[in-house]
Amino acid sequence: MEQLLQEFKGDLTEFREMTKKFYAGEVSKKDYKGFSGGFGSYAQRDGKTSMLRLRLPGGRLTKEKLKFVADVIEEYKIKKVHFTTCQTIQLHDLSEKDVCQIMEKAFDAGIITRGGGGDFPRNVMASPLSGVEAGECFDVMPYAMAASDYLLHFIKTVKMPRKLKVGFSNSPANETHVTFRDLGFAAREDGTFDVYSAGGLGRNPMMGVQVASHVQPSEILYYIKAMVDTFLAHGNYENRGKARTRYMQEALGAEGYRAAYLEMLEKARGEDLKLSVQENPVKKSGDGTHLSGRRVIAQKQNGLYAVSYHPVGGVPETEKFAELYAAIESMEDVEVRIGPDEQIYIINLTGEEAEKVLSVTADSARTLFETSVACIGSTICQIGLRDSQGVLKSIFEEVEQYHFADGVLPRIHISGCTSSCGTHQIGALGFHGGVKRVDGTAEPAFTLHVNGSAREGGERFAEEWGLILQRDMPAFFTELGQAVEAEHTTYEKWFAAEPEKLRKIAEKYL
Repeated sequence: MEQLLQEFKGDLTEFREMTKKFYAGEVSKKDYKGFSGGFGSYAQRDGKTSMLRLRLPGGRLTKEKLKFVADVIEEYKIKKVHFTTCQTIQLHDLSEKDVCQIMEKAFDAGIITRGGGGDFPRNVMASPLSGVEAGECFDVMPYAMAASDYLLHFIKTVKMPRKLKVGFSNSPANETHVTFRDLGFAAREDGTFDVYSAGGLGRNPMMGVQVASHVQPSEILYYIKAMVDTFLAHGNYENRGKARTRYMQEALGAEGYRAAYLEMLEKARGEDLKLSVQENPVKKSGDGTHLSGRRVIAQKQNGLYAVSYHPVGGVPETEKFAELYAAIESMEDVEVRIGPDEQIYIINLTGEEAEKVLSVTADSARTLFETSVACIGSTICQIGLRDSQGVLKSIFEEVEQYHFADGVLPRIHISGCTSSCGTHQIGALGFHGGVKRVDGTAEPAFTLHVNGSAREGGERFAEEWGLILQRDMPAFFTELGQAVEAEHTTYEKWFAAEPEKLRKIAEKYL
């Protein structure tokens, strides 16, 4: 592994040279994107600044890595940071010099950016409370970390048709969407995994094909190797628009894909890929302080707690990283986990420690609605069509004056385009950016998606109901909130009882 990391670090010379050419106008934005993505960086929409994506396997942000982020924010005067739905951190508005220097310093801090974008294995995801969550099947985090290390080896040895996303889920809540990932491992109560393959969100979403059941955790690398080999053998290298793994399912059929995958699995078994993972259970004890509250989660370890923190749109105030580090620096076994819904969890806290963290993160979302998810949006993203962050804030500002009770409005998911970085296809209500013609004029609009779910056993992609003008979205949510509140219930119960009530409201805006 150490040799591979040195090779990655050696590649940074090429990144610096190409980045210099791009900022000098010698390389097009398109050509630079094709190169820089493999290093976890993209030029932003203005072509004058860059984004850097920090890979954090399993969403784990140790105290040491948290300090690194806090330090570079201060040193480089970074003003915008985003928690992503793939459990990474994006640093925004970086200069040519800054992005190169931070990337190199990240390697020294144990944070690899290689493969953070481009046609490579991406950040391996895991349920953020894995190892501490009451009721989980088992702790999947050690296996996610092992999978991440293994997948890094493919970055320099194979050329994939497109990116490859791998995830691990510790319970049927399926926060990491493993049943419709490129490759997903769903934990079972008997200590094994069900394995799903060739699924995904975005254009033409598909549920994954279950390719195996009751897989021993020690065997997961065989399944990852089979996934890579199947992708190389059957992936579409000719048409980039149909190069994601889910199109193999479309081309071969579900049964044909399963057969192709299992053939590669049999070949992979000729290699020595069996894992021996040493579990590291939490040994810390509570201090006798008992806490409860909306952001307080009792861990399965007696007397310990996790605290959730969700900044609006997954965009925290940048000084929050230094404040949080100062609060937890001396706390034993405490670390931060980034969730797939743009919130973070600070875990392994005693009651007294949790009270301190709650104070530091007091600017967190106060209701389910305020934990809504939005991608970074078109003001920054090259391919974004609409300003998802901006529309989310405009909705919040309008709704704020009505003081709806928690649960009256659901968490919503907003993507600036069809790529589903805001996971709009699995939300109770989701939106993706587009255009609507009104009296011959193109106006900013969003397609409404209704009744999606990621929960294992009840997975469904939301129905598309039509376009809503961006300027009408605050009014839509105001009317929706008033309708639900009038019945003294929550959106979830209200919609489940009579879905047509939502359609009657929506039709006024569609």
